[in-house]
Amino acid sequence: MTTVYLVCFVLGLVMSVLAMFTGLGRVHVGHIHFGHGHVPTHTHGSGNMSVLNGFTLPAFLCWFGGVGYLLRSHTGLFGVLVMLIAAVSGIGGAAVIYGVLFKVLLPRERVLTAEETRMDGVVARVSDEIRADGGLGEILFSQTGARRSAAARSETGEAIERGTEVVVLGYAKGVATVSRLDDV
Repeated sequence: MTTVYLVCFVLGLVMSVLAMFTGLGRVHVGHIHFGHGHVPTHTHGSGNMSVLNGFTLPAFLCWFGGVGYLLRSHTGLFGVLVMLIAAVSGIGGAAVIYGVLFKVLLPRERVLTAEETRMDGVVARVSDEIRADGGLGEILFSQTGARRSAAARSETGEAIERGTEVVVLGYAKGVATVSRLDDV
């Protein structure tokens, strides 16, 4: 049984690392039925992740295997008691992962719309002088609650000095076309 716990631990650890770095944790298992009732594991349309997914299942395996291995190899507890304690710790580990990811982090995420990331009309400040005759400079601006920067080129081809407020007229291939705010 020690080998089974060790295999569960290693498999859970490897799957957890893969889920964390590759995003493969977004796997869900639909609805699981227990007797006459059922546990909904995915709420359709609300964007909620199922309780049984590619993040919580590896966490359960990792905690179950790790605690089971340690108790089995370093204590004199009975096998059934070791399995019970390991299962409870596995459920606890998976519950912590679920709570942190799906109750704290993911509810604050949202998909940005095209209107929120649109550059036309954004007021910015030149942070690195825009050179004359199509030369590039840099602008700083706030968008979606974050401070951002972008390469910028003057619409008229004239130089725009640092600190000048400008408005973005267009954005293509990573370069904003700007004009002085006073000129618009």
